[in-house]
Amino acid sequence: MKNISVTTFVHMLFLVVIVLLGASFYYLLSSGEDQRKFQEVNRYKIISDTFLTSEKMGRNSPALKKLYKNFSLETVDPDDVREEIEKSGVTIFSGRSIYGKVRVFKTERSYYIFIQRYDYDLMLRDRHPGDYTYRFLLSIGGMLIAILLFMYMMVLKKLYPLKRLHRQIEQFAAGDLDVKIEAHGYDEIGRIAHSFDKAIKHIKQLISSKNLFMRNIMHELKTPITKGRIVVETIDDPVAKKVLVNAFERMNELIGDLAQIERITMYNFEPECAETTLEKVMQETEKMLMADPSAYEIKVLDRPLYTDSALLSLALKNLMDNGIKYGSDSFVRVNSGGNRIEVRSKGEPLKHDISYYTEPFSQEEKRNSGFGLGLYIVSNVLEKLGYCFRYRYDDKSGENVFEVIID
Repeated sequence: MKNISVTTFVHMLFLVVIVLLGASFYYLLSSGEDQRKFQEVNRYKIISDTFLTSEKMGRNSPALKKLYKNFSLETVDPDDVREEIEKSGVTIFSGRSIYGKVRVFKTERSYYIFIQRYDYDLMLRDRHPGDYTYRFLLSIGGMLIAILLFMYMMVLKKLYPLKRLHRQIEQFAAGDLDVKIEAHGYDEIGRIAHSFDKAIKHIKQLISSKNLFMRNIMHELKTPITKGRIVVETIDDPVAKKVLVNAFERMNELIGDLAQIERITMYNFEPECAETTLEKVMQETEKMLMADPSAYEIKVLDRPLYTDSALLSLALKNLMDNGIKYGSDSFVRVNSGGNRIEVRSKGEPLKHDISYYTEPFSQEEKRNSGFGLGLYIVSNVLEKLGYCFRYRYDDKSGENVFEVIID
């Protein structure tokens, strides 16, 4: 029941209620009809017995007139009703005795009692009011079902804005920050839609402010870093010069990482995928890495890929850069097999789960280089490409193994 939608639950609920209501009324009407027929037969049996068991039931006897009154009967000319009885009359009861016989006919309009005694014939019309219980129950049942159907339609109408809200929330989740959440009415759904629309506007403002801040701060930092780097070249002390150069290089590296993060994590960013090969991706990765070839080894099986080669190269470059920086022997190996690309480097196993290091500015406590953005960039890039990112430690070789699952 947990996975059933609200609309489906409403359909099921009303269907069950209508079926149960219909079955209940069917039972009541069926049992009521049987009881009505039983009472009807008893009534005509009593009338028949009255006519056929009394010798003193003459045409003009007081007893006969009293009978008319007690049973709501009236005399009619047989010729006047003959055609009606012949056309639609059905015999529902008959009886006989030594004094004569009685037949009761039912037509579309009325009930008729035909009495044949040894001294006279008599045609009577039954003016007894009919049993309206059947019609009453049928009317009540129809009215209740109509009310339920009306309520069912009203509930579905009330739930329709929820479907529209769900579609708009999915648009927002897909990255469309320009979606407009329309709130109709002030019921619970309307208030939720209004609150969500306010939240979207607030998020757009935050994203806009963040982007503006990042671009401004990167622009403002570039200028003093460039000037500082130029001034450093005029310093004669090699030790001081090396320290300052490293500091400016680290700041440049941070700005570059922040620029990549801003571009990749934008809500409307889409990878530019194209046909390529793994060998071409690794060649592009080597160009980005700009490291001494003696610090890494690449052995991959070439295979076709449909991917954004620049993004995948960026992710592999960051993994290789981390292996060179933090590996115990400053050496990293890259190999592939099937749908996996492995980046291996010797060292102690990670102290935390991989999810800890894919958060921005996360790194081991003893490290004094880097900013903890490498794996954060890798994780976001592979997520955009639809690839899986896994980590394991190989006890046999003593290596940290980062895997990219490309299918």
